[in-house]
Amino acid sequence: MSRLWYGKKGRKHQPVNHKYALVVSVAEYHRRIDALNSEELRTLCRRLQIRTREDINSKQATNIKTDLEPEAFRPNLSDPSELLQPEQIEKLTKSLPPRTIGYPWTLVYSTAKHGMSLKTLYRSMLGLDTPVLLVIKDSDGQVFGALASEPFKVSDGFYGTGETFMFTFAPDFEVFKWTGDNMFFIKGDMDSLAFGGGGGEFALWLDGDLYHGRSHSCKTFGNHTLSKREDFIIQDIEIWAFE
Repeated sequence: MSRLWYGKKGRKHQPVNHKYALVVSVAEYHRRIDALNSEELRTLCRRLQIRTREDINSKQATNIKTDLEPEAFRPNLSDPSELLQPEQIEKLTKSLPPRTIGYPWTLVYSTAKHGMSLKTLYRSMLGLDTPVLLVIKDSDGQVFGALASEPFKVSDGFYGTGETFMFTFAPDFEVFKWTGDNMFFIKGDMDSLAFGGGGGEFALWLDGDLYHGRSHSCKTFGNHTLSKREDFIIQDIEIWAFE
């Protein structure tokens, strides 16, 4: 019950509402604190239609992803690809390292434009500072290749990072990421370009004329043979940078 009371000089004051403290045991206090993070509290929030910050953030993130997803995986290409179909480009884009997303694809080497030469391929890499995507089409019409964490170069040993992966569309799209078993990512010399290793086999090997190639399962990527046959004839190559 609220009461009116009068102070000095007969001034009327507003009613005073008295608050009472609820005394509970220490064990009960901790139980109630723990309940703040319990399923009971979340159930109560749902019943009262109270949304937590996490609920709101999660919903916003889902909406943003839904809004962006159709366009996010359709990169701009400097030139039309002669080897990849639009749906294949979308699938590859979803597997690329995050640092490549949002950048246009720039065609830096193509056997159709630059000829079949590993030396020319290496020269086209000069000045690049991005991962590069190697796409191969063989004489069987199969498309496969590799994402290299850095541009191709002549090297004394293996180089690259765990961003490197192998892929194939022969016959269905598959990506083979680094297994962590070894660090044999990329090796280049004047006579060949190779990816992966372990057990004496490469995941992908190309000769100096970019005419013959070989693919085999290897420990670096845990892949199966990327091409229809282990030994294949190269028909065309494209290399794309992200800049």
